[in-house]
Amino acid sequence: MGGVTMNITGLLAGARNGDRDSLERLVPLVNDELRRIARARLRKERPGHTLQPTALIHEAYIRLLKGAQPEWESRTHFYSVAARLMRQILTDHARARASGKRNWSANITLEHAGDLAVQTSSTLVALDDAVESLHRIDERKGRAIDLRYFGGISMEEIASILDISVATVRRELRIGEAWLRREMTSTDEKAPPS
Repeated sequence: MGGVTMNITGLLAGARNGDRDSLERLVPLVNDELRRIARARLRKERPGHTLQPTALIHEAYIRLLKGAQPEWESRTHFYSVAARLMRQILTDHARARASGKRNWSANITLEHAGDLAVQTSSTLVALDDAVESLHRIDERKGRAIDLRYFGGISMEEIASILDISVATVRRELRIGEAWLRREMTSTDEKAPPS
């Protein structure tokens, strides 16, 4: 497994530098894990969702290649960025579906943030807005939230990715969670009556 991890990290670096061959060799190595993440995300969506795992993966690849390529710290970092992109794609899909009809609700817990089946489109959009606001205010806390709740990354891996201690990860998550709860509640209070 260590050789595959090193190979993925090297191919990610090559792809970031524009090496087409690295990208072509990378896709088969990461595709199974991306498919697992996509299936997990879509399983939690409403029945009859129009996006399929392959379409979600392709859209994530397109966004990965179109955007500024980060300095990939590890394959775990790559997967967490891909999971965040999939969340954003599903949120964009929910925004399009919900445009014009707002059903404000802050009845969401971060422990179930990935369980999109229990979320209305407007709740998912509100959560995404709150997470993006957190990123603007405190990038590290926002990144910790993304890695933990949307990427399914362990505390130890988050500590390694963010180059902080596990205790600091726990603290960042607690503060980030409290901020998001407050933000979601204040959004709900400011929402127009239905």
